[in-house]
Amino acid sequence: MQRTFFSSYRLYIGILALALIFSGCKVGQNYQRPNANLPEQYSQRVVSDTVTSAQIPWRAFFRDTELQNLIGQALISNFDLQLAIKRIEENQAYVRQTRYALLPSVNAQITGSTVTPSRNSLNGLSLENFIGTRHLEDFSANLALSWELDIWGRIRRQNEATIASFLQTEEAAKAVRTDLVANVATGYFNVLLLDAQLDVANRNLALGDTIVKLVRLQKQAGDVTELAVQQAEAQRQTADLLRSQLEQALVIEQNGIRQLLGGWPGNVARGSRLTTYPIADTLLTGVPAQLLSNRPDVRASELGLVVANARAGVAKANLYPALTITGSVGLNSFQAANWFALPNSLFYNLAAGLTQPVFLRRQLKTQVEVADIQRDAAQIQFQQRLSVAVKEVANAMVRVEKLQEQERVATSRVQTLQGAINNARLLFRGGMATYLEVITAQSNSLQAELTLADLKRQRLGAMVEMYRALGGGWK
Repeated sequence: MQRTFFSSYRLYIGILALALIFSGCKVGQNYQRPNANLPEQYSQRVVSDTVTSAQIPWRAFFRDTELQNLIGQALISNFDLQLAIKRIEENQAYVRQTRYALLPSVNAQITGSTVTPSRNSLNGLSLENFIGTRHLEDFSANLALSWELDIWGRIRRQNEATIASFLQTEEAAKAVRTDLVANVATGYFNVLLLDAQLDVANRNLALGDTIVKLVRLQKQAGDVTELAVQQAEAQRQTADLLRSQLEQALVIEQNGIRQLLGGWPGNVARGSRLTTYPIADTLLTGVPAQLLSNRPDVRASELGLVVANARAGVAKANLYPALTITGSVGLNSFQAANWFALPNSLFYNLAAGLTQPVFLRRQLKTQVEVADIQRDAAQIQFQQRLSVAVKEVANAMVRVEKLQEQERVATSRVQTLQGAINNARLLFRGGMATYLEVITAQSNSLQAELTLADLKRQRLGAMVEMYRALGGGWK
């Protein structure tokens, strides 16, 4: 018995030594970031430094208290973000599982059986002749061990893929936060735009009432015809129709914001007006290389490449032999009274097996080819995401610059047309201008004011888009 024990012990030590020798082997290539070939600057006209607005927390970037409250509530209650967090928790559970992936699995088992074979069977005759009974019982309690030695790194590569998938869900959640902050801010600025345009429509409606009254007085004096009254009334109705459309759009826009907040339709509090909200003339963009660390969607795309690279290693490791150690130890007896009688009831066994795939209808080789293709596709997607990110920042830079110019021109145009309305009214009263000139001046001024308000909103939108494109909003 002692010799058998030491022989088994030497066998076990030999298996462990073999496992240690091969434990350094790891099939597949370790991940290395591909050369992104990013430009040094976003634009040849603008030279940037390494400071970027993406590093500014959203509470510092958006100074409006009501907007801060809306964003804060959205980051707590938004449904998409809650789902993203649940995906993080799901992958976190898999990551916890990877800590034990290299350890053996152990199962405990307790069994009891009783057999009474036929008198005419071989077992029945044997039991009756050698034991003196046809009734046989068997009681066993044991621990069974199974351990696959990760000599080719298959399990470690799988762990790499699991951890990268977890980090990818974290980055995806950050991307949801970035988009959510941008969407709430954009919706808020749209509400401010509709407020401003509604003010313009109401002022033009009041002005239209005044012009209609003035034209009616002119008709009573015989200076104009009923056609002039109808034209003035139609212009006033245009302003009234616009007012109703803007009120409708305002309610719908507020309901959209409330949905982002995970709430029911309702009003949205405003802390600023469109004309008073501060707009930065310039935003610090940094350099394109910073997108690799600041943009969550870019980082998520790169982690997808890490996952694909690890899975390619798993597919290659499946081509090599798998070394598995199995064993069990426990107590066994054919009589319940002797079940725990030591050492006579004690048993143990230890075995090691090497399994080499030989012919699986080309399944393993196909898995390797597919995994390599998927890794190449993930690399293309990563480079594509980087390209999109650089383009979005470059486009936002142009919008910020050109919308500032357009707002200056639109402001001057509004001032010119407001002066034209006053002159047209005075000239009409003096009989030196026709009612058509008054109506035309009013119509032009209305459109100019609406355009100016929209340009202000576009500037705010460009500011938000620049912040999002640089990767701001998730901190």
